[in-house]
Amino acid sequence: MKKEGLVILSTGSWYDVLTDDGIVKCRLRGKFRIKGIKTTNPVVVGDRVVIEQKNENETPFIIEISERKNYIIRKSTNLSKVSHIIASNIDIAFLVITLRSPRTSSGFIDRFLTAAEAYRIPVHLVFNKIDIYNEDEKLEIKKIALLYEKIGYTCYYTSVVEDIGIQELREVVKDKTVLFSGHSGVGKSALINSIDENLDIRVGDISEVHDKGKHTTTFAQIHLLSFGGFVVDSPGIKEFGLIDYNKDEISHFFLEMRKYLNKCRFNNCTHTHEPGCIVKKAVENGEINIQRYNNYLAIINDEDMNLESWQLD
Repeated sequence: MKKEGLVILSTGSWYDVLTDDGIVKCRLRGKFRIKGIKTTNPVVVGDRVVIEQKNENETPFIIEISERKNYIIRKSTNLSKVSHIIASNIDIAFLVITLRSPRTSSGFIDRFLTAAEAYRIPVHLVFNKIDIYNEDEKLEIKKIALLYEKIGYTCYYTSVVEDIGIQELREVVKDKTVLFSGHSGVGKSALINSIDENLDIRVGDISEVHDKGKHTTTFAQIHLLSFGGFVVDSPGIKEFGLIDYNKDEISHFFLEMRKYLNKCRFNNCTHTHEPGCIVKKAVENGEINIQRYNNYLAIINDEDMNLESWQLD
């Protein structure tokens, strides 16, 4: 007997698949592992699949994976040449950002945005925990948000404690499949719980020693929203390594660079050292933010760009 369903939980060996008849725990046929798939996880949350169970006493198996409309991917932490897909078939990815407890670097943000742009996933930036910031920090947050809003990204200010921005998020996620991502400790699970009070996702705390979040979400998981839609709660990401991109592609994933790309003197301009580069000129004139440009250089040079301070002026 065959059924179609949505993968809502992947632990690496077992998969929870939501079907019309309920949730079915499945395994994966071995043949999927020999089809040239170079990711650590050939089946991910968000995948539409076909499962088969020959009889009630046998384990159901995933036998077919439908084509994905998109997915977001990063380098595996320990295997730099192998990639890890976080989730697939996403309508909106929310990147949750905090200025402290823990701090989200500009390099992390821009690497995430690059990966999402490569697969045409709309990203909204969520500046969370605004209740913990002093006036100077709030001003810094507004400057950062303004930078990305000018580029074309939608930004939100949220606080679970003071119920700020929660209703706005609730209206945006309704009837969509959305991903919440970011460092451990930025408040992803707490935000999701606030958006839908029927959910009770475990919420972690912050390590006082390192000011970093403790991992409470071990595997990416899809939760059904009571008012319609699906939300993916993903494990906290320490770093976001990019994979399988050509250097000449990266500039296309920086939205503010696109209008300058066909104006450089050389068609194959990398916007690093070439004469007659209009992108570099735009940086010098302040039309492109210098830190965004520095993060671009770090990406094409495959360097870690973990800046602690923003260059906003």
